[in-house]
Amino acid sequence: MADLEKQLVKNFRLTTAEILYHLPDYPDFLQSYIWQEYDLAPKFPVLHGFLDFWTHNLEGRLHSVYVANKKLITPGDTRFCDHEITIQ
Repeated sequence: MADLEKQLVKNFRLTTAEILYHLPDYPDFLQSYIWQEYDLAPKFPVLHGFLDFWTHNLEGRLHSVYVANKKLITPGDTRFCDHEITIQ
């Protein structure tokens, strides 16, 4: 599905997550990873799927996840028109 269609029809939002995790070899140190994808707020199924993959397949133990999301296209950004003119 195209990103524009996700936003307009399915109400997806651009979601950014900062994931802090413990380094496998140095568990006292934290590393930051930025993840960004279109997802459905407030349940964030795509992010939960990614975090499930992380916990089952990667060695770095999760410390915390900070999530922000923004609806990119709002009703004020879209307009309907009566005529369309193409200049060639």
